[in-house]
Amino acid sequence: MPDPYWNHNVHHHPAVLAAVPEGCGTALDAGCGDGLLARKLAARAASVTGVDRSPEMIGLARAHAPVPGNVSYLEADYLAGGTLPEGAYDFVSAVAVVHHAPFEEAVTRLARLTAPGGRLVIVGMAANRTPLDWLISACGVPASLLLARLHGGKRGPAGMPMEDAHMSWAEIRRALDRLLPGCHFRRTLLWRYVMVWDRPREGGP
Repeated sequence: MPDPYWNHNVHHHPAVLAAVPEGCGTALDAGCGDGLLARKLAARAASVTGVDRSPEMIGLARAHAPVPGNVSYLEADYLAGGTLPEGAYDFVSAVAVVHHAPFEEAVTRLARLTAPGGRLVIVGMAANRTPLDWLISACGVPASLLLARLHGGKRGPAGMPMEDAHMSWAEIRRALDRLLPGCHFRRTLLWRYVMVWDRPREGGP
């Protein structure tokens, strides 16, 4: 089924879905918005929880028909202690979420929500600081325009919270390497990075 809309975050959903481990039991989509990614994850995990602190977004997610039977939505802040069980999710995703909070706090919390042996995927944004940053970003403009045209424009659910990223690409890369040793980081053409980290079965955050 085609996506109901396209934007730069939705463009990265395939990268998130491709990272879901085989036989995934529990999945969490932090900052799930209207639930689009959570509904996609339902085909790859036994149970999926979408959490978002916006009542408007959770309302949209719950109102979508049909909602897969193995998907539930929770109106809450994933950063709040006691809201979600730590170490309980085989797969955790966060798309365009971590820049809405103090970066280290957000990444550490997501890592702790991930089960030992589980996987965390963050799709994030960064700020351009160097000439190379601006050059790479400029290369994404034609691709963005073409993809938007092919998908009928760049759109998203009304009321989706928006915020600019303030950390640079280099700052984020260094912070992720420090907080999540062994993580895999790549920058994409459409002004995002994709970070994949497997939590060790013993130890780790």
